[in-house]
This record gives sequence, C-alpha cells and structure tokens, in this order.
Amino acid sequence: MVFQGGGDASWRLVLRRAARGLRPRRDQRRTIWSAGVPLIALAAGLLFTTSATTADGTALRDDRRPQLTQLITEKRKRLASSQEEAAKLMADVDQETAQLAEVDEPVATARENVAAMRQPAGFTALRGPGVTVTLNDSPRRGTDFGDNAPDNDDLVVHQGDVQAVVNALWAGGAEAMTIMDVRVISTSAVRCVGNTLLLHGQVFSPPFKITAIGEPTAMSQALESSEGVRQFREAVADFGLGYTEKVEKNVTVRAYDGSTDLRSAQAAR
Repeated sequence: MVFQGGGDASWRLVLRRAARGLRPRRDQRRTIWSAGVPLIALAAGLLFTTSATTADGTALRDDRRPQLTQLITEKRKRLASSQEEAAKLMADVDQETAQLAEVDEPVATARENVAAMRQPAGFTALRGPGVTVTLNDSPRRGTDFGDNAPDNDDLVVHQGDVQAVVNALWAGGAEAMTIMDVRVISTSAVRCVGNTLLLHGQVFSPPFKITAIGEPTAMSQALESSEGVRQFREAVADFGLGYTEKVEKNVTVRAYDGSTDLRSAQAAR
C-alpha cells in the first residue's frame, strides 16, 4: 500500500473531524458508543496520517528481495572482475621479474628459492593416486522418525565432520588436498555457517567433496581409525547421512590461486 503525505493539513483535518464527532447532538443523549466511535475514528485517523507522513509517497511494504538479489549479482560480477584483474597483474609482475632475473643475479636466486617452495606450499598442481571422501546431509527429516525424532542438527554435515576427514587424511600421509576443488594450504580454515561450508571466502553447499593425493591404503586406514569419522559413519547408519569413500588411481589436485595475504608471520628456526 502506498501512502502520500498530507503534512500538517492532514493532522488538522483529522482533529477537526474527531472534535466534531465528540460533540453531542441536541436531540440525542450521549451513550458509550456515541463517545467511543469518534475516539476510535480519531485513533485510526492518527494512525493513517502517521503512516502517510512516514511513507512520504513510498511503499511501506515493498518487497526488497529483488533488489537484494540484484545487489548480490552485481557484487559477484565485481568480485569476478577484480579477480581477473588481479590475476593479470600477477602475471605481469611475474613476467617482469623473469626478465629482470636474466640480468640480476640476486633476483634470479630469489626466484629459484621461491620455485623450490611453490610445490610444498600448494601453489602447483599435483597428480597421482589418492582418495576422495564425500559427505552429504540426510534427505530425511525429523518427522520421518516418529516420536523419538532426532534434532535437525543430527541430519546435516557439521564443521567438525569435515575437519575430522581432513585431519585423518593428513594423518594418513596426504601430500596435497582439495575441498570442493579448492586447494587446502597452511592458512586454510574449514568453517561452517548453517549447513554451508565457508572456505577462502567462498560458500559451498553439500555434498562436500574432499580429495587427497597420497598412498590410498594408508589414508583409508587413517579414516577407519579416526574417532570423528567413526562417529559420522554411525550417524550415517542412524540418520541416513551420506558418506562415500573412493580410491582414485590418478586424480589431479589443482594449485591454490587465492589470496596469499598474511596478517602475521614468524621466521622458521
């Protein structure tokens, strides 16, 4: 509903009408209704006038969801454009540094040192045998279980479940890992917001896929012996959550291509 403001004139009109209604007629005795109806009319008039003044010609109940959707779309486009520009600038810097290294020995030495650390830091793609684990929410709902229905939290994948799988794979000798095809590095943090996964500023919905390169048998044994993974597998049997474990003969783990900004750092000793 759209109200257009009436200003002071609307207030004066409402008050005059209310006062006129409160005055008793000569041929009519005052009753509760004769006094109450004008008061109700006065209150309603004040309410509508206040709404009109507040609205100032705009829709008070306008649905803002389309505007929010448009805003999110525009922000995503800006982010994608900024990422493309950043990648181009990084390529330009790398090219200029390579040219400088041809005539500057310290720069060449620094580039060699950096190149040796790129693979263990996660900035190069790797390929080899490994294991892929997929975790998924239950398709069932609490109402499907009857009187002793579980909580909704029992039917979704949690942050601790993903962390349990990640830690087990590292403990099993994983050399490199991705979560939802995003490379996991030393500064990666697994966080869940509701039933979504937040990783390096990106939001993912289940199913959550975790792929690690390494010796498959050792990583499978580490998953089997992990207490957190065991508890999730029990929930799979009890509540219908999803858990699959697949041995990969030859899988590619992509290089990390996100931000490398650090808030603090300490030299290794």
